[in-house]
Amino acid sequence: MSDACGCGHDEPAVDGETDEHEPEKLWEVSELRAAAVAGVLLLAALIAGWLGAPRPVEVTLEVAALLVGGYTFVPSTLKRLAKGKIGVGTLMTIAAIGAVILGEVGEAAMLAFLFSISEGLEEYAVARTRRGLRALLNLVPEQATVQRDDTETVVASGDLRVGDRMLVKPGERLATDGIISDGRTALDVSAITGESVPVEAGPDDEVFAGSINGNGVLEVRVTATAEDNSLARIVRIVEAEQARKGEAQRLADTIAKPLVPGIMITAAAIALLGSVFGDPATWIERALVVLVAASPCALAIAVPVTVVAAIGAASKLGVLVKGGAALEALGKVRGVALDKTGTLTANRPAVVEVATVDGVDRDQVLALAAALEARSEHPLARAILAAVDEPRAATDVEAVTGAGLTGRMDGRPVRLGRPGWLASGSLSADVERMQAAGATAVLVEDDGRVIGAVAVRDELRPEAAEVIARLHASGCQVAMLTGDNELTAQALAAEAGIDTVHADMRPEDKSRIVAELRKQRFTAMVGDGVNDAPALATADLGIAMGAMGADVAIETADVALMGEDLRHLPQALDHARRARSIMLQNVGLSLALITVLIPLALFGVLGLAAVVLVHELAEIVVIANGVRAGQAQALAPVPDTTPRQASVTVGAGK
Repeated sequence: MSDACGCGHDEPAVDGETDEHEPEKLWEVSELRAAAVAGVLLLAALIAGWLGAPRPVEVTLEVAALLVGGYTFVPSTLKRLAKGKIGVGTLMTIAAIGAVILGEVGEAAMLAFLFSISEGLEEYAVARTRRGLRALLNLVPEQATVQRDDTETVVASGDLRVGDRMLVKPGERLATDGIISDGRTALDVSAITGESVPVEAGPDDEVFAGSINGNGVLEVRVTATAEDNSLARIVRIVEAEQARKGEAQRLADTIAKPLVPGIMITAAAIALLGSVFGDPATWIERALVVLVAASPCALAIAVPVTVVAAIGAASKLGVLVKGGAALEALGKVRGVALDKTGTLTANRPAVVEVATVDGVDRDQVLALAAALEARSEHPLARAILAAVDEPRAATDVEAVTGAGLTGRMDGRPVRLGRPGWLASGSLSADVERMQAAGATAVLVEDDGRVIGAVAVRDELRPEAAEVIARLHASGCQVAMLTGDNELTAQALAAEAGIDTVHADMRPEDKSRIVAELRKQRFTAMVGDGVNDAPALATADLGIAMGAMGADVAIETADVALMGEDLRHLPQALDHARRARSIMLQNVGLSLALITVLIPLALFGVLGLAAVVLVHELAEIVVIANGVRAGQAQALAPVPDTTPRQASVTVGAGK
């Protein structure tokens, strides 16, 4: 809740802090439990009246309902008043007091009952724990091995000092940032840079905390302490940006901020002037009726109902929207920044091309490559194996750190590896073309002779081009942000239909670019990994690809696409725009109602009972309108067009 709101909540907690008592179910929301009790008491009072019970019994039940319902917002309202802050809750409190003064205890209880429901629904809509930073910090191992005074020592990661020589064994995560002084390996840096394929790293290469070492032993010179490494910087960015976004106001509060004091001043002026120029009792009563007439009851309950309906419908479609503020923001998005790996692409590298020398066909090259990769867990291995129907395993297979694989096939020596370790020979032009197209190229050697080159690339999702076209058609500007190299990024962006590309991005760089885009238009960032967390938090709205993403991305984001179908993105935007339109309709109706009721109450045309009745009828209308936001249509399945085999065969002698 924002400070402008005079509702039944205390000051919002600082984002990034975990509240262990955040409600996950409707019945866990204290305001809704209180509303249920108040509703039962009101119903009991109504039944008592019908049955002819003594008036004191009916009044006692109404007072009890008023106390229970009012407890959800009156104490917080008084605390805010003490700080000079007023809002909807302030007006509702005064209206309830006015109704009691006029002898309409039941109407006061009804106001408290309805408002406690609105508060509970809003609380339920926005209640989400934020534990993403824990997932981020868990990427750093608790201990690290260092070499001090020619002795290997295991120390806590927090005790690492700049200049330490850190030893990293195969499969271990790096405890902090550093520079490799000895050893070669293939590093999984997807958590840091978003690279879809492990990168080769050797002496003098910079490495980052949270990266996973491949199959080589590394000696790394520490360049940053645990408090200042790349992951720690991500944490600081996330905390700072989430705190900034926590200051945003809800739609109802934005309107209530000028409305509430205006209504209070108007009612006070009516009572004062009426008392001076007329009967004080009559005009004080009319002032109180005006106060009740001006209460934005419909506004208070209709917006949360619309939010809950829209969020519920979105969740059935696989879109998690974290509260009313996120829903409103989603409806205002006019710029979209997209991460590449795992968002525009499926994060499933595939063989896209095979080049061969004369006398050798594609199947021979792929079969030999698959034989060497048969027992490897490398992402390239999975791509190559997927391109062969029944791969045979080579014998005596050994990994050459940072280079490739060696083995034997039918007694012949065979090798597979990166260009440079194996000479490209007549395939040099093909290898250069593959790399220029953004693919990772590996060479295959049979009995001392290079016979082919295999290109592996993380392909676009089959629906990516359709999604970009829909975003453009809806008036959104689209940009791609990625940690991949410029060639890969430009090739895939052109295929998807994206004109604006930012490549070679570190997490801090993505955050900076998103901040610049926000200055131009209301911008959403869409990403899937830890490396995207700062940009997700920096954007006006963060959207995480949930099924593929890290916990930190989901928790940092305001919206999560839980499935792998990127078409949910434009669908979610359209759904939110419709929901926001319904919210605005309800707000307009509520304000129009107030505009009509105030003069009718002022001149005595309507009494308190009639005013409350009109309010309740209006609430039914706006709630029914808000429920319309729960309508959404499921998407048709997307055919899987991910290539299983080489799509192009190139002969060297063509």
